[in-house]
Amino acid sequence: MKSCPKCNQNNVVKSGIINDKQRFLCKDCNYYFTVKKLGKQIDDYYVTKALQLYLEGLSFREIERIIGVSHVTISSWIKKYNITRPPHSDFHPVYKILKQNELIEYLSQENNIKNSGLIITEFADKYMLIKWERFKK
Repeated sequence: MKSCPKCNQNNVVKSGIINDKQRFLCKDCNYYFTVKKLGKQIDDYYVTKALQLYLEGLSFREIERIIGVSHVTISSWIKKYNITRPPHSDFHPVYKILKQNELIEYLSQENNIKNSGLIITEFADKYMLIKWERFKK
């Protein structure tokens, strides 16, 4: 049974259809309302990953390409959770998406990991490698 969004009472009856949506009437407060449409729910895993990538310095569009969620949605998450990036430094992130065997091969070469910071994070069956390099002056 539906409850009234205004007074939270359960004394509700159907009261017609508007724009293909069922309309209801609360008998206690005489408030008319329709059922709210629930938006598409995105798993918290992807929200967390998007926020992490944003903090690592990736742009909204780069994050969109990686996790497959709209850059506008990512922007709204950042506003919702009040995330701020640290000030810019002399380093910028470079990322690669690798399969497990490609990751092992990449890490086995010493020149790929020498003098750099690395983070490796998992995305489904692939791995994302984030490496910081200095801006060229």
